[in-house]
Amino acid sequence: MDTQIKQRPNIRELLALNLKFLRAKRGLSQDALALVSGLDRTFVAHVERLKRNISLDNLEKLAIALDVPVADLLQENLRDAE
Repeated sequence: MDTQIKQRPNIRELLALNLKFLRAKRGLSQDALALVSGLDRTFVAHVERLKRNISLDNLEKLAIALDVPVADLLQENLRDAE
C-alpha cells in the first residue's frame, strides 16, 4: 500500500508553474513577457525560478500582459482547466 501523500505546491511554486505555462501557451519568451508587462526580463526569470517574491502590483502587471485574471496565476491545476 502506497502511503505517500502528494504534497501540494506552495503559492510561489504555483505562480511559477502557471506563469511558465501561460507564457509558453501564448508563445512568449521571458523577454517578450517582460516587455509587455513593463518588468525586467531577469525579474520574470527569477519569479519563474522561485528566486524572487513578487508584489501584488507586479502580479497584476503579469496577469494583464497574459490577458488573464490575477487569480489564474495562483490557481491550482491551471493546466488541467485550460
